[in-house]
Amino acid sequence: MTGKELRLGRIRDDESGNFVTVPMDHGVTIGPVEGLNDVHETIDAIARGGGDSVLVHKGVVEHSFGNVQEDVGLVVHLNAATSVGPDPNNKVMVGDVKRAVRLGADAVSVHINVGSETEPHQLQDLGKVADDCDEYGMPLVAMTYVRGPDIEPTAENVAHATRLGAELGADVVKTSYTGDPDGYERVIDGSPVPVVIAGGPKAETEREVLRDIRDAMDVGARGIAMGRNVFQHDDVEAMTRAVSRVVHDGASVDEALTEVDR
Repeated sequence: MTGKELRLGRIRDDESGNFVTVPMDHGVTIGPVEGLNDVHETIDAIARGGGDSVLVHKGVVEHSFGNVQEDVGLVVHLNAATSVGPDPNNKVMVGDVKRAVRLGADAVSVHINVGSETEPHQLQDLGKVADDCDEYGMPLVAMTYVRGPDIEPTAENVAHATRLGAELGADVVKTSYTGDPDGYERVIDGSPVPVVIAGGPKAETEREVLRDIRDAMDVGARGIAMGRNVFQHDDVEAMTRAVSRVVHDGASVDEALTEVDR
């Protein structure tokens, strides 16, 4: 077994082989939003609820991850942009694989926006990180989104974005759910590596979140990488458990809702 395979095993469930990852890199993108003030308590709640890993920037690892009491996998995010900058879609590198290794990462992640004006340099960054990951035996999660002035997140475009993540060396691809199981099946079928769905904006109800996860899992998704709909919930542990039941246990939406309706 290679180092990459060993590390992948730390960010996915042993039995189902699926992924429940909670990204918490939002502090760079949109600031200190609700749910991220006490990061180590939030991470503990995610772990208690059955989450497999959390995704954070390097500074959070250094200042908060060491206080975490529960066992949970660590994904270190390597690029960023702010929502108030001149181009929020222009993701630039703010970390590297070597630093992630020193921090004890189980995987790294890179975000690219397909169709953005700065897509070429983001593709170069993804390819370079993939090469570095192979050198260090580090799994790579590619967050591939369809975002730009002249492109729409159709199933065809999401499938293209997902495929290019795999083609450039990602071990797992995170991408938007199209809202349509048939369309998303096309996305899944076009990827040779596991695909997990992104959470997107905060939803109005837990049922809406769990329904999208269930629909995506039914057509072949391998889990979720969902932030605000988990860490901004009133009961982070319960919401993580509900999501985990769908992803890892094959629960229905109604079965999973019992975890947050107690």
